[in-house]
Amino acid sequence: MNLDNPKEFARLDTENMIGHIVGLPDQLQNAWKLGLQLPLPNMNSINRVVIAGMGGSAIGADLLTSYLIDRVTVPVMIHRDYNLPAFANGRETLVIVSSHSGNTEESLSAFDEACRNHCQVIAVTTGGKLLSKAKMAGLPAWQFEHNGQPRAAVGFSFGLLLALFVRLGLLSDPSADLEETINVMRETSQLLQIDVPVKNNPAKRLAGQMVGRHVTIFGSGFMAPVARRWKCQFNEVANAIASFEALPEADHNTLAGICNPADVLQKEMAVFLRATADLPRNQKRVDETRQIMLLEGLNTDMINAKGETRLAQMWTSLLFGDYVSYYLAIAYDVNPTTIAPIMALKEAMSQ
Repeated sequence: MNLDNPKEFARLDTENMIGHIVGLPDQLQNAWKLGLQLPLPNMNSINRVVIAGMGGSAIGADLLTSYLIDRVTVPVMIHRDYNLPAFANGRETLVIVSSHSGNTEESLSAFDEACRNHCQVIAVTTGGKLLSKAKMAGLPAWQFEHNGQPRAAVGFSFGLLLALFVRLGLLSDPSADLEETINVMRETSQLLQIDVPVKNNPAKRLAGQMVGRHVTIFGSGFMAPVARRWKCQFNEVANAIASFEALPEADHNTLAGICNPADVLQKEMAVFLRATADLPRNQKRVDETRQIMLLEGLNTDMINAKGETRLAQMWTSLLFGDYVSYYLAIAYDVNPTTIAPIMALKEAMSQ
């Protein structure tokens, strides 16, 4: 394993996943601008929002709802399944169906049920069956262009929704926060790129620590969906098993499970995402939970979010995790784009 060998990157990364990671700040900025321009018809009064999506098409919604938790006065639910919950009924419910490909069967099922239930519906997609269904039904469809895996389009899945919520009057203009976020992301990216050697590259060093370990990412408050993103990136980019936990909930159960089995725990690693924009009590929980794990002999590390605002701290931490997952893939001799088990399952489900 040599994370400073450019030949290894070229040999494994045949579909340029690193290009998507490097381009994430620009993607987020472009998605926001696109979302302010796409056509949006007049909508009825909205009392509740359901965002239906799976995988990389849903994580943007997770990030959005976490960012908006104390700003939006209507309930917002992320739905990762077929159909819809019973309360998603009538014109006062807005259902946003997000599917990168437009062919995700769970999302198409949610779209059909939203139409049957006479909800207001907006589709967010690159095309596929979802776009066709929306056009046939005369419903708004926000189409964007992206050539790559859904997980590499997280800027679109967040930025478009952010703009949509602003235009619907559910959120005040976050332009100042977004500008800071993109600037800090670009600064962060310069320190993490493949030409920065291991000794100066914290993402490469952290990935090296993770080799041969089961990693659990801990995030509190608005950082919990960022922890989820890290976990999903380790799964899909590095083809590595990983987990995520949300604080404070994990302190009421997971923390009790750090004693057994001892031989398994020797290969565990806990990574804590810490943000100064989080609640002070949550910050203390991050510190104290990590300290207890250290005393039990677990391998741990702490990632301090960069930026001043909640949005900047979420996105710089997310970007850092994307780089870590990429370097972990290289360390494991894995193509960071291919997801053979998921494709095999999709094939089996199509039969």
